[in-house]
Amino acid sequence: MTKAILRYMVKYQASRMDRTFSALADPTRRAVLLRLKEKPGLSVSELARPFSLKLPGMMKHLDVLSDAGLIKRSKTGRTVSVHLSVRPMREAMEWLKRYERLWTVSLDRLVALVEEDGEL
Repeated sequence: MTKAILRYMVKYQASRMDRTFSALADPTRRAVLLRLKEKPGLSVSELARPFSLKLPGMMKHLDVLSDAGLIKRSKTGRTVSVHLSVRPMREAMEWLKRYERLWTVSLDRLVALVEEDGEL
């Protein structure tokens, strides 16, 4: 008689860093962040205007960005304004900087290889 091995799925909770990178993976959300950088405090409807999204679709993107801590929303009367929140982006940049040396060395090797190949 063989024993069945059961593997239980560990309940996964994404870290803030995971949520940040997941939010940044979508081009629409990156475009929203860029618009907010250029024009802070836009309303949700102003944010949605240049995209081919209806308001509920934009709200879903904003929920993801908010969950990642990348934006803050504030309500004045019936208008919801959206602002960037830089802390999660700074944390992501600090994490990426730890690995910068690895790709810098690889790029330096690639440049040397191309230059060497050009001399032949």
